[in-house]
Amino acid sequence: MKKLFLYACVGLIASVGFAQISTPAASPSQKVEQKVGLTDVTLEYSRPSMKGRKIFGDLVPYDKMWRTGANANTTINFSDDVMIGGSTVKAGKYAIFTKPGAQNWEVYFYGDTNNWGTPEKWDAAKVAAMVKAQVQPMPMNIETFTITIDDITNDSANLAIMWEHSFVVVPIQFMTDKLVTASIENVMSGPSAGDYYNAAVYYLTADKDINKSKMWIDKAIEMSEKPAFWYYRQKSLIYAKSGDKKGAIAAAEKSLELATEAGNADYIALNKKSLAEWSK
Repeated sequence: MKKLFLYACVGLIASVGFAQISTPAASPSQKVEQKVGLTDVTLEYSRPSMKGRKIFGDLVPYDKMWRTGANANTTINFSDDVMIGGSTVKAGKYAIFTKPGAQNWEVYFYGDTNNWGTPEKWDAAKVAAMVKAQVQPMPMNIETFTITIDDITNDSANLAIMWEHSFVVVPIQFMTDKLVTASIENVMSGPSAGDYYNAAVYYLTADKDINKSKMWIDKAIEMSEKPAFWYYRQKSLIYAKSGDKKGAIAAAEKSLELATEAGNADYIALNKKSLAEWSK
């Protein structure tokens, strides 16, 4: 009995020893997801608080590069290209670094997001955009560091940075009209070669109207600048199923020719097997 009690005590001590204590983060993280027009914007950053400290010009020195928050890089991700400060910023993820000043801030969108703090070696080639933003004084202190995406329209939004009594804004322009126009033109122009190909193959494999399948595969090949060997392979199968053996052989021969040029052994073998069968 004593041994059982001893083992129980040892087990309890071991479990306590391996337990992890959870405490609040000094600078909790925040993730902001916002759609502007047709573009998805994701902002991730950590939020330190003033806690009675003087921030700008003291904890965060003037005219020195700052991580813009705490902990890992503050990042912003765009699903489409945007315009910042007259520069085109390609779709992707960027770190936001700043150089705070008493009157103006420099705000940088940097292509390397894998730093803890500022980069050990600054690479100007990785700067996708830089904006000088005027500091606007706040009528009260903002206790916790805050970044927001505000003043949203179909094609614009403001990235706002607030802490202590400072407020700076970076305007961002979105390519919404370009995206919508491209979408309209794509839909209005009708199905693509790929759409016709997919429809034809589906009708073949689903044993639906083979004549429609023939019409669609012909349209797919007609619309393609350089139809691939797999297009002609499916054409041969569709024509064979429709009873057009002559058309099937011609398509298989073309597929074999293109597959040979491409060095695709699988399609070479498939076409040779079909040609041998249909030529009997």
